[in-house]
Amino acid sequence: MLLQWVPVTLLLVSTQTWGVHASWENEADTREKPHIVFILVDDQGFRDVGYHGSEIKTPTLDRLAGQGVKLENYYVQPLCSPTRSQLLTGRYQIHTGLQHSVIRATQPNCLPLENVTLPQKLRDAGYSTHMVGKWHLGFYKRGCLPTQRGFDSFFGSLLGSGDYYSHYKCEVPGMCGYDLYEGEEAAWEQDRGLYSTVMFTRKAVSILAHHNPRAHPLFLYLAYQAVHSPLQVPARYLERYKGISNLSRRKYAAMVSCLDEAIHNLTLALKRYGYYDNTVIVYSSDNGGQPLAGGSNWPLRGSKATYWEGGIRAVGFVHSPLLMKKGTKCRSLIHITDWFPTLVTLGEGTLDEDLNLDGYDVWEAISEGRPSPRLDILHNIDPIYIKAKNGSWKAGFGLWNTAVQAAIRVGHWKLLTGVPGYSDWVPPQTFSKQRLTNRWHNERVRWDGGKSLWLFNITADPYERVDLSQHYPHIVKTMLLRLAQYNRTAVPVRYPAKDLRSNPQYNGGVWGPWYKDERGEPDEEEQYNTLFPNHLGKRRWTNE
Repeated sequence: MLLQWVPVTLLLVSTQTWGVHASWENEADTREKPHIVFILVDDQGFRDVGYHGSEIKTPTLDRLAGQGVKLENYYVQPLCSPTRSQLLTGRYQIHTGLQHSVIRATQPNCLPLENVTLPQKLRDAGYSTHMVGKWHLGFYKRGCLPTQRGFDSFFGSLLGSGDYYSHYKCEVPGMCGYDLYEGEEAAWEQDRGLYSTVMFTRKAVSILAHHNPRAHPLFLYLAYQAVHSPLQVPARYLERYKGISNLSRRKYAAMVSCLDEAIHNLTLALKRYGYYDNTVIVYSSDNGGQPLAGGSNWPLRGSKATYWEGGIRAVGFVHSPLLMKKGTKCRSLIHITDWFPTLVTLGEGTLDEDLNLDGYDVWEAISEGRPSPRLDILHNIDPIYIKAKNGSWKAGFGLWNTAVQAAIRVGHWKLLTGVPGYSDWVPPQTFSKQRLTNRWHNERVRWDGGKSLWLFNITADPYERVDLSQHYPHIVKTMLLRLAQYNRTAVPVRYPAKDLRSNPQYNGGVWGPWYKDERGEPDEEEQYNTLFPNHLGKRRWTNE
């Protein structure tokens, strides 16, 4: 079923595009480079798609994934900013300084400017690059904005969340502002109080309608706000889920259905405007679902913000007529950093050695079913997160301080240290009216044993129920050594204190860049003051 707003959208663009399309037919076909559409959704749980057994209806996602390649061993990061930074740079968090938490609206922080981004590399290869949706990679100065990081155009929000209709966000009481941008200016004139899923899809369709698919290849990064809290959705979608008595789950399910229909309309536009036959569509969630906000990762352990599988194993698929083996499942190990080299290579761009990428080109693994070149994943090392009370160097065989939060995957094995995050297995909340905490008692993990290290065979035990650390100490030692090796390459953590100048009341009521100096860059002293030292590595920032 089409969304009611589609005919209106088409009417808006038709008078400007039909005459143009006629001239396009006579142009030389220069479509050797594929168009790339990357759809990143927010907080969709591993279970929250029809083909993973969900009660939520996702016919579009099921069809696109079923006709493409489902990524069933695919990993992202447990939070928004880290996943987005690794997508756009192809580099682990420890190599960009974003190891800790997310980029806050009030922090003078952003994706470090020395990192070359995916849209920059694709633009160098001749692509038109456009972003619609959620940025969440910092904005304290103008150089951090999407249009300064490789995108020809940007329409969307700079923060991590906000009201779906009013596009306002309060970071704390008394610090509230408007967060909708067109390019580098607040998009007051574009705001019609539209639900953001509908609004972002309209904008994406408009970009497709006004671009000549035969003249230049297109890179469209569509980063939906959905299905992140707050749980807001047009009422007509709620009607489909009257049988779900848990109100949060019902609203969440309705939001997923709205998202599914939006992607249906986007796919129709790709076909209508002549892109589809030469387009690669990548679909990915940015992290696991949040059960307290209606999401479900069942039967995986944990949730968003944790390093259990429920926080980092994501819904993902590739759909494209260019795939050699369609209708298949890819069980090769794939990580969010892999999209950078994969998509740049597909677009015939260049991958310079000085990019120091952590990602791999996995197109042959996806398209042809060949083995993935990726053998391991550093999920993260966060030297300033809460330390495990019972962690120690002794527990880490003198190779690693197990008080530190870290996680790594090597082949079938996954090792976690420190405090990985909330660790329960959360059953679907479809039929219960009880508070969530009353439903989980049979699955609760007791922490009185003082554990600070776990080892799992993820292939045999994807639900992380059987800790094998006591049975395979030699594997534990090998993986701890690998963690230590990775840590020696880490840069200092960027996590500056709140800057009161960020308050929107000083910026016309809008969240936006606030830091300025004569050179447009922070001075050297400020750079040092906004960086945490790496508590694990031996290198010092001053020595760098």
